[in-house]
Amino acid sequence: MMSNSRDKVVVAMSGGVDSSVAAYLLKKEGFDVVGFFMRVGAKATAPRSTALPVVGRSHQGCCSASDAADARFVAGMLGVPFYALNFEQEFDGLIGEFADEYAAGRTPNPCVVCNSRMKFGRLVEYAEAVGARYLATGHYARIGEKSGDCVLRRAVDERKDQSYVLFGIDRAVLNRVLFPLGELDKSEVRHIAREQGFPNHGKPDSVEICFAPDRDYARIVRERRPDAFVEGDVRDATGSVIGRHSGIGHLTVGQRRGLRIAAGEPRYVTSIDATANVVTLGDGEALLRTSLIAERINFLVDLPDAPFGADVKIRYLHAAAAATITILDRTTARVDFDEPQRAITPGQAAVFYTDDVVMGGGWISSENPHRV
Repeated sequence: MMSNSRDKVVVAMSGGVDSSVAAYLLKKEGFDVVGFFMRVGAKATAPRSTALPVVGRSHQGCCSASDAADARFVAGMLGVPFYALNFEQEFDGLIGEFADEYAAGRTPNPCVVCNSRMKFGRLVEYAEAVGARYLATGHYARIGEKSGDCVLRRAVDERKDQSYVLFGIDRAVLNRVLFPLGELDKSEVRHIAREQGFPNHGKPDSVEICFAPDRDYARIVRERRPDAFVEGDVRDATGSVIGRHSGIGHLTVGQRRGLRIAAGEPRYVTSIDATANVVTLGDGEALLRTSLIAERINFLVDLPDAPFGADVKIRYLHAAAAATITILDRTTARVDFDEPQRAITPGQAAVFYTDDVVMGGGWISSENPHRV
């Protein structure tokens, strides 16, 4: 990080320890820091009290009222301006899309959408409005340079790397993005927060989807799309009906628990046909796939004209696997894996890497069975 004549930077301060330390490091570096908090609903409204916030140990989500209070308090400690922005309407639309995806038999990742559309979309607009050259967050990722262009890279701390959920950033804004934590590991970040006396230094990480910290995704879907909870057939690999399901809003590819189907060996959801309202089950072998189609692709680097090799992640905790990428058109690509992958899930993101550089990615629309 290099500051030039106190460049102004907007920091997305969520109230967590990561964004708080990011803001501290940037101010220490000499940047003119402005803190922005994304208010996404009535429950996330920052209280007017300036009393020392109490950080709950059971916290799992983000953007709550206590998060806003934590962010505001740290901004006050740092002596930087702080603003809470109303993103309620946009966020409500994101939740609606989440429910729509489940109703269509897909398993969405709203964090990717939130990052590309809100944190690195709308917040860029706000940054421009206050004359800020840069936008920064507490994500564990890095911005580097390759052949004169800015590139998105994995974080040094591979256990915390969040580059997967950042593939949707507009390539045109990469040169305006800062990730101050990209070279640090989590223990170092917490140590800095303790040294500075931040009250959120021991705050647990946000590990779940923020609008469903209880992990009851079906409740969210039922509220928005009750039509996703119509009973339908459960079939085996031969097409024979072996039971009934209570709605595809409960289900995802690869799921084993809660199927309510008696079998002598483990059975998993291998496919969901939302149009026919049919769920197919199979054994572990039936989950293997060798290829997928990714749509709405976004690339962050220049691509070769011919098919190219890359390591591909098909979900956040997936170990990237070697594959060949073939661009089919401007918005679609085919991914052929060197080895079959388990539970390729429509609705999740497929993200392409070369070494530690994020080439880009897209949304899984379909997968092809592994043929022995």
